[in-house]
Amino acid sequence: MELLATVGFGIGFFALIMASVALHEIGHMVPAKLFGVRVPQYFVGFGPRIWSTVRGETEYGLKWFPLGGYVQLLGMYPPRRDGSFRRTRLSEFADDARAYEWTQISEEDVANQRLFYQKKTWQKLIVMAGGPTMNLLIAFVLMFAVTAGYGVYRPQTTIAAVQACVIAEPGRTSCLPSDPPSPAASAGLKVGDQVVEFNGVAVTSYAQLSSLIRANLDGSAQIVVERDGQRVALTPVHTVLNSVTDQLDPSRKLQAGWLGIGPTQTLVRGGPADVVSDMWTLTQQSVVALVQFPVKVWHVVAGMVTGQPRDISDPISILGASQVAGQVVASGQIDTRAKVASFASLLASVNLFLALFNFVPLPPLDGGHIAGALYEGLRRGLAKLFRRRDPGYFDTAKLLPIAYGVGGLLLISGIALILADIVSPVRLF
Repeated sequence: MELLATVGFGIGFFALIMASVALHEIGHMVPAKLFGVRVPQYFVGFGPRIWSTVRGETEYGLKWFPLGGYVQLLGMYPPRRDGSFRRTRLSEFADDARAYEWTQISEEDVANQRLFYQKKTWQKLIVMAGGPTMNLLIAFVLMFAVTAGYGVYRPQTTIAAVQACVIAEPGRTSCLPSDPPSPAASAGLKVGDQVVEFNGVAVTSYAQLSSLIRANLDGSAQIVVERDGQRVALTPVHTVLNSVTDQLDPSRKLQAGWLGIGPTQTLVRGGPADVVSDMWTLTQQSVVALVQFPVKVWHVVAGMVTGQPRDISDPISILGASQVAGQVVASGQIDTRAKVASFASLLASVNLFLALFNFVPLPPLDGGHIAGALYEGLRRGLAKLFRRRDPGYFDTAKLLPIAYGVGGLLLISGIALILADIVSPVRLF
């Protein structure tokens, strides 16, 4: 029964991701139509058609491989200016792609300014940023619903656990007689104490306390707690250098100050400001993950080949995210409201990552087109400022070799992660 629930809810989560992709493409299509760009096609999925219908001048439909979607904006490649560059294999490749697109373009499209390249820079930016912005909005709405309606477990300055000793060996969890006492134990910290001051600094949140401890390295620490309604100054100690988890990269360990405490976790409801703060933290973590993406995919593939278990911080495919969502909902370890909140939070995280991923300034991603529009606007603006000849539209067709290279890398990475998610899936429970 649990397996069936995992599969069923995993499929449901996958369908919601595809719905997010569909909304992403709507984020491009709506402003494009408002600015007069002709939009011949809007499809979810790739490959052969399953179903389609024509409404107005646009064909809407579904295709067999649900691994994304696209909206066709006519006139992405401007006509090549005669003598604008030397004929090379790359230029011929660009001209072939340009010629194929222009088979769908009529003289009326050109005369009526219906082509994407003819639009103003600010209009191009709105159209190309519309997709990832839609994902950002989805992420915000979902996170706000969870934060305001259910709450988020947040660490507090009240102590829930005091580690008895300093364990130097990785992997060991129990203390040996030879292990030195932890700084928290030496200071006399007790479960239920609320830390109110660290080295003379008033403590207002656990995040602040954690940062103070990490930055203290192996320096002296004077801790003041509130115990049974009284402020108590504890025995001065030294924090120790220990291996701790990087706050922006959970897969990485670093040497920082360590005290040996565990905070209480309290379910706290919040508002829009809390959601923005959480999204900013997730954004920082996602940017780090994006920078390391090729290396991490390689490690996942190597681990799959050698039979190593997957780490919870490993990158996963859409299939992997659906598996995790299915595990969460099918688990008997949390109640129904917590399952719904976790399901929504995971979908929000996927949408936030999709937005940031698409803002990467490389073609064929939206960020590549945004970068091209900014470059075009900058050079045309400078030419106007210095009264030089208008350099014309930026020829995005010349970036096609890069686009195919990036697209090929993403395809290979996606297939590798899907295989890893089948052979060695990430398991939460």
